[in-house]
Amino acid sequence: MKDYLDPRNAEGMPNLADSAFALDFLLSVKNGIRNYGFAIAEVANPALKRVLTKQLMQAIDLHGEISDLMMERKWLHPYNFKEQYPVDLKGAETAVQIGQMTLFHNDTDRGGMFATPNE
Repeated sequence: MKDYLDPRNAEGMPNLADSAFALDFLLSVKNGIRNYGFAIAEVANPALKRVLTKQLMQAIDLHGEISDLMMERKWLHPYNFKEQYPVDLKGAETAVQIGQMTLFHNDTDRGGMFATPNE
């Protein structure tokens, strides 16, 4: 991918972006579930414990919904490594390609607060 402005290089990007956002959301919810578990174990107030338990159960349900969506869209294959591997490999290759792009000019000398045109 040499020219990031060429529309051909954007082919498939919406799907890759959606899958990345869904995975980030899934991981955030999973982190929240873990934190609710810690909080429930630490809290002494029974009313607060019930509230946290209710929120934990809602977070677990949300995790299931996100996982189901990702499996339905073929973004996640938790039970089949042979299907998941190409998905992860494609994401890694895309990340490397984006990392190798020249997104900024080589001359970033500011010469002060603002970029100074070459004289």
